Amino acid sequence: MGPHRTTCRTTCRTTCRTSGGTSHRITGRITRRTAALAAALAAALLAATGTAAAKDIRIAHVYDKTGALEAYAKQTQIGLMMGLEYATGGTMAVNGRKLVVIEKDTQGKPDVAKAQLAAAYSDDGADIAVGPTSSGTALAMLPVAEEYRKVLLVEPAVADSITGDKWNRYIFRTGRNSSQDAIANAVALDKPGVQIATLAQDYAFGRDGVKAFKDALKQAKVVHEEYLPTNTTDFTAGAQRLFDALKDKPGRKVIFIIWAGAGNPFKIADLDPKRYGIEIATGGNILPAMASYKNFPGMEGATYYYFGIPKNPANQWLVANHYNKYKTPPDFFTAGGMASGIALVEALKKTGGATGTEKLIAAMEGMSFDTPKGRMTFRKEDHQAMQSMYHFKIKVDPAFAWGVPELVREIKPDEMQVPIRNKRQ
Repeated sequence: MGPHRTTCRTTCRTTCRTSGGTSHRITGRITRRTAALAAALAAALLAATGTAAAKDIRIAHVYDKTGALEAYAKQTQIGLMMGLEYATGGTMAVNGRKLVVIEKDTQGKPDVAKAQLAAAYSDDGADIAVGPTSSGTALAMLPVAEEYRKVLLVEPAVADSITGDKWNRYIFRTGRNSSQDAIANAVALDKPGVQIATLAQDYAFGRDGVKAFKDALKQAKVVHEEYLPTNTTDFTAGAQRLFDALKDKPGRKVIFIIWAGAGNPFKIADLDPKRYGIEIATGGNILPAMASYKNFPGMEGATYYYFGIPKNPANQWLVANHYNKYKTPPDFFTAGGMASGIALVEALKKTGGATGTEKLIAAMEGMSFDTPKGRMTFRKEDHQAMQSMYHFKIKVDPAFAWGVPELVREIKPDEMQVPIRNKRQ
């Protein structure tokens, strides 16, 4: 046998001849086909992974699902989902990316709220968050949004400090603030010679509300401030202090109530303040709470929302669809939840579905959007939504289980000089 000889040609087919005289044909096409298939598979896996990530926009709703404000929270959740549905035309997607809502329960506790928001951003990969219900829990959540550099859209917590001295640039709010409540209610009560005593809960919502109300008054005078625990059920002692502060005052005398959640401060009417010529006044509330308003026909105040007041396409859709799904009219916080959902979708439309925080902030600052309350605009300075409020007078109608807030007039955003209370960062 001759010496070992190997001949290799770089062609589509290669023949190698060995000492045994055996010829091995190696087909180059097979090698190239295998490489091509591997590359295609890798590309497909990458594309599948990228597509799955791209399709989901993760929205965390961090709210007081259980606790004292559970009734408000439930309405907000319904409204949020309806807002997303309305603004996306029923697709629940923006620019081909699916909207996924993650629910987190704060239990109405600031420490839990803080932990839940952090978990939503870090563990659940939330791109943006909405909530919460209580002003106390909201204030605990603000630094978390700043730490993670993610947008928190506050709805419906009210305290001025949220967009005031505790604000940071990642905070936006569709809900009204204490100043908007106060300025609107001052329209009804700020008259010469009016003496007012306030009754409020002893936490951020109540104290910020009273401060804003006092700031809004130009002619009427606040002669007493009464703060009670949030879980108060017996109002007798507080009512007596209110009566004592007002009963000997000249002119019109009014107890103005700022209250949310459990407890019924309108029980003070059972103690007969009328014997001292004292009236009771307050702002709007959820329909079950407004059942007590039937005892105060002619009472004036201002409200954020009542389903029968705004006349616009978004509210018409909300009322019709809410009746269809739940057999009841939408309530106070349902409208706010819907406004937050619409705001999110409109911002995402402006970014082309991109969820980068800086892109969202740039899109949302100064952004106007149509809600069940009409047009809202995020003020650039503090990200507070400028919006209408409604001056009402209570009418008793046997067809309704609550006192009906009949519209006196719409108080438009440009009529309200809502203070900017933050230091722009």
